[in-house]
Amino acid sequence: MDIDADEHPGDSHARLKTEMWGKCCVVACNEQNGNPAGMNWRRVGEVEGGHYPNTQRHYLSMGCNHCLEPSCMIGCPTEAYTKDPQTGVVVHSADTCIGCQYCTWNCSYGVPQYNPARGVVGKCDLCHNRLADGQAPACANACPEQAIQIEIVDIARWRAEHTGANAPGLPSADDSISTTRVTLPAGLPPDMGRVDTQRITTELPHWPLVFMLVLTQLAVGAFTALWMLDLFGFGANLSIPAIAALSLAGMSLGASTLHLGRPIHAWRAVKGLRRSWLSREVLTLSLFAGAASAFAGMLFLDLPGRGFAGFIAALCGAAGAFSSARIYIVKARPAWFSRYTIAEFFSTTLFLGPLFVQATGAGTAGWLTWASVAGGAAQFITQSMKFLWMTRSEVFELRASSLLLTGLLKNHFLARMAILLGGGLILPLAGAPAWATLALALSGEWLGRWLFFVSVVPKNIAAAFTSGRAA
Repeated sequence: MDIDADEHPGDSHARLKTEMWGKCCVVACNEQNGNPAGMNWRRVGEVEGGHYPNTQRHYLSMGCNHCLEPSCMIGCPTEAYTKDPQTGVVVHSADTCIGCQYCTWNCSYGVPQYNPARGVVGKCDLCHNRLADGQAPACANACPEQAIQIEIVDIARWRAEHTGANAPGLPSADDSISTTRVTLPAGLPPDMGRVDTQRITTELPHWPLVFMLVLTQLAVGAFTALWMLDLFGFGANLSIPAIAALSLAGMSLGASTLHLGRPIHAWRAVKGLRRSWLSREVLTLSLFAGAASAFAGMLFLDLPGRGFAGFIAALCGAAGAFSSARIYIVKARPAWFSRYTIAEFFSTTLFLGPLFVQATGAGTAGWLTWASVAGGAAQFITQSMKFLWMTRSEVFELRASSLLLTGLLKNHFLARMAILLGGGLILPLAGAPAWATLALALSGEWLGRWLFFVSVVPKNIAAAFTSGRAA
């Protein structure tokens, strides 16, 4: 196949079909790629609409769309994704992948899938080796209806007319400019949509990240408070809480590698600084750890000039907390894709940091109490406004997240809000011991970060009616 510089084969030309032949494309894809049971790089979604007796049900087979602006490639910290300049196929390198799963959060179609047995992500590569040999991909070759076809994409024209990639049961092609053109049958009812909207389940909790995010934000807030106490001459024995906060930060950063499928290759996470917020988080939090170590050492030895080291630690810590938040602001996760994520992360910093310093007995300045109360109040307001925003939204995924918080996760959400009121406002203002308030507040923030992960409803293609998992 001769390919011009401004053209490449699209993922496929898919037709919404009224019959399903045993998911031959799914079976062929799994056999071609040797995937384990339960991991399908190509999936068949179901959509339906109309009113009795004129109802319709259709099936849509989808793999990777090999987007013009692939979100999986943009977010990857190790640059494991490449886009072939001739064919446009987005290829993933399992050898380079560290299993951070960031790409699985970024893709609106749920294409990259994590393989826990191997500790890496995998995805459809359009059988590019078969294409190079002049053969059709396994899915297209196996389809008895010829519903999947490979065609040439005119890139400039497709950028202007990529609405041809939109169809019932699919996320908007605007997210990453999918190159899969979908041919719709004539006479589709206006209410045609996915069949799995009533089946909403929780996502994975990612415990190492829950642990790491809360404790790193506590450490950032603590070192900022310690720097200000030292700068203005408040408090005593500041080296003790500094060393304690540094130890917590070190443990949390070390624990975060447990989230990786291949933690031995964690060092690769800084390769994608140009475009990956995960790489920037690794860099800024590493700089924070270095500056915080210097500040803690200078406090312990009572060395002059430590104010500058404290300032750098606070600055790098703030950059790290911001980078952490930006990791999750992705279109494919609507409940994360807002400024509430940044507000939530920085509220944790303001809430727990001064409280930790107080609990160690290093600072008695009244502003520490008010700073912590302000952080708790900010977190309570953030959570309340975010919940109302999701409840009132017309976006399916946002409403689904709010339904999880009022249904399956109701008791956890209520406990989270009650702890914020108790640990963030009532106990500090009542003069309760700082250590007791810190214990309650810390448990509440861990609960909140767990809810952050499990209550998000991702964008995805429509699932099968009999599927055991939600969209």
